[in-house]
Amino acid sequence: MRYRAVLWFSILLLGCPSALAGTGGRHISPDDLLAGTALGLDPDSPAIISNDEVMALSEEMREFLTNHVGKRAGDPVKLKQLAGAVFNKRTFGLEYDEATRTAAETFRNRRGNCLSFTFMFVVLARGAGLDARFQEVEIPPEWTFAENTFILNRHVNIYVDQGSLPPKVVDFNIADFRADYDMRIIPDQRALAHFFNNMGAEFMQHGDITAAFYAFRKAIAENDQRFAPAWDSLGTLYSRKGLGDHAEAAFLQALEIDRSDLTAMTNLTALYDRRGDPKLAARYRNKVTSHRMRNPYYRFQLARIAYHAGDYGLAIDHLKYAIRTGREDDRFCAQLALVYLQMGDEKKSRRWMARAEELAKTDALKSVYSSKIDRLMSASRRGSR
Repeated sequence: MRYRAVLWFSILLLGCPSALAGTGGRHISPDDLLAGTALGLDPDSPAIISNDEVMALSEEMREFLTNHVGKRAGDPVKLKQLAGAVFNKRTFGLEYDEATRTAAETFRNRRGNCLSFTFMFVVLARGAGLDARFQEVEIPPEWTFAENTFILNRHVNIYVDQGSLPPKVVDFNIADFRADYDMRIIPDQRALAHFFNNMGAEFMQHGDITAAFYAFRKAIAENDQRFAPAWDSLGTLYSRKGLGDHAEAAFLQALEIDRSDLTAMTNLTALYDRRGDPKLAARYRNKVTSHRMRNPYYRFQLARIAYHAGDYGLAIDHLKYAIRTGREDDRFCAQLALVYLQMGDEKKSRRWMARAEELAKTDALKSVYSSKIDRLMSASRRGSR
């Protein structure tokens, strides 16, 4: 149920309406990009849903709280009651789909993506008197492909401050949730920037460039001008209209905000390749490669590819780098155990699987690691007879 924050990359390689000629992107200001005049749009945005509407507590939501959450209960009890009511199929029942909806729409339809559910829960929690906030989660990079576009999946969950008691985290992607992921509380404006960026992406996927532009502009101008993903999305919108200079300016603005924005770098690589500027393309391509090779989760993915290709030495190199970075993830250790098992080194295989078991966050996962190595070794011995 991880929502897809719209970081579009490689769109230029997948088919633009025209070649992206020109070299004037560095001279186009952020204000020019947000004006929309190059797209033939009116600088005064048309009616678009307001921030207040996104986070409104409807009457039916108030009634739900009255029926399921004790008004005089303490915060821990309120949170337990609210979470129990929302996650219980008999009292509520949520169905996942890809649409980004307001809190009230999500509640009414019982449908939405993970970001929609997160907004709904924050609004309900605040309606119950809880101190609920949005929280960005640094999940490993995960890409999906849709409508000729690669999309980077990102994640936001809920942080509930309980005063003198430890805070609680509510996560609608609980099956994949890991407490060791880096998390940071964000203001409502940043969360709303995520919301309108997502909404703009959906408009763009459906071919409504005008609505997409105004949604991206609202994400940036009215909520968070330093939200690099929305600048990436805006750049992609300009690229789809063949406005290479404006696309370049938007991607450069994203990098001005976040020097490690791989989406912007990848888009610039594609743009300069398309434009016929191999030096600039190589510059950003090398930066992308360098950043990725320092990412332990990227190296983990490379290790898995090497493992399935039978290149165990390369797989070990990638995994040991990932572990050395300080991200001693149980998955890294378990994969290393499998590599050593394939190489016939039972002692190292057992040692790394035991380490994976130590690092596992749940008893169920510990049990999986505890039994897995014996099953694999038994199968390996039967296969060698």
